[in-house]
Amino acid sequence: MGEGTYVREQTTKISKNKSIRLPFDVPMMLAVLVLLVFGLLMVYSASWDFSIAMGRESTYLFGRQVLWVFLGLIGATVASFFNYHLYEKILIPMWVGTLLLLFAVLILNDPSGNEVSRMLLSGSIQPSELAKAVIVIYLSFWLYNRIDSINDVQIAYIPLGVILGITFASIMAQPDLSAAITVLILGVMLFFLAGGDWKIILLVVVIALLVGLPLVYLYPTGRERITSYLTSLNNPLESSYHIQRSLEAVVKGGWLGVGIGQADTKFTGLPLAPTDSIFAVIAEETGILGGLFVVGLFVVFVWRGLVIAKNAPDQLGSLLAFGLTAWIAIEAMMNMAVIVGLLPFTGNALPLVSAGGSSMVVTLTAIGIIMNVSRTTKLQKSSERSPHSAVVDLRRRDGRGRVSRHDRS
Repeated sequence: MGEGTYVREQTTKISKNKSIRLPFDVPMMLAVLVLLVFGLLMVYSASWDFSIAMGRESTYLFGRQVLWVFLGLIGATVASFFNYHLYEKILIPMWVGTLLLLFAVLILNDPSGNEVSRMLLSGSIQPSELAKAVIVIYLSFWLYNRIDSINDVQIAYIPLGVILGITFASIMAQPDLSAAITVLILGVMLFFLAGGDWKIILLVVVIALLVGLPLVYLYPTGRERITSYLTSLNNPLESSYHIQRSLEAVVKGGWLGVGIGQADTKFTGLPLAPTDSIFAVIAEETGILGGLFVVGLFVVFVWRGLVIAKNAPDQLGSLLAFGLTAWIAIEAMMNMAVIVGLLPFTGNALPLVSAGGSSMVVTLTAIGIIMNVSRTTKLQKSSERSPHSAVVDLRRRDGRGRVSRHDRS
């Protein structure tokens, strides 16, 4: 009896002094799950009329979205337990395969600039979505392996320009302007974090703007969107039809919204309500407060992604976590900014919310990779930093795992 009492007392002490800690970042996981559930609700609300217009049953798009979320969660789970260092073994096939898919779009489809021309298998696969995630993974390894010569023109600058140039041109030819620009932005950000000279980076950005803006303006789609955006700055009533209907939805929603399922703009001509314009439906049905709720969830996601990147056991993990987090953040920011008229129309999805298979599966798998960086950080006790080295520079130039102060004596 006395021995049993002693065991219970010791068990109680252990349970009080030792809390249960999951090997993943819990705040990020919760933010992602809430976005997924809220996104399914909004897709259900926004898609039934869209599904009927396609000649399908009213729940067709919602059912497909549930399937994509399920497949994406499987991808995220597998990626979260797959050591991120092992991607190096499949790096070249991954990048080459992505380029082949991009070229297949050009060969099999008519590059008319619409959404269908950017997809394969009757709209089931959009290679440009995959390309944005793959370029982050590829460049993270590429830069990590060249940390010591990151500012060498022949070893770093020229090859990096070729890598980004090929990917940019392959996406631009579809054309998918927003995806191509996103790839360039991510490449520049990763190069900076890897220790690239900011003066050279600034020069590259200036050159890209001088060359890229006229190039974008040569495309009919790009010229139309830029002209429409500049016109709307002077008079919102002269903005494009898409933006006018989006702003109408936001105004109708007010602060509290008209109620889930009660919006009417999605039935009266709001383009692409379940996909590109899903944030307009959110604003109308849940109001400005609902929109701010979604923004807040993405802020939590970005915050935790940056924390994971800062605390990663090596710079490869930092580059991967930061790059993938930045990509998802840029996608979200562009989508929401377009709906309220702050950016020209880009045609990209709202991550974790918009209807779409490629975006959902690729985004969730990328989040799984970020979670694996978090998991590796927490499980590798030998890589934990002392309190004196808690602040970590994402641009640390050692390029390899850092040795704790306890081992330096």
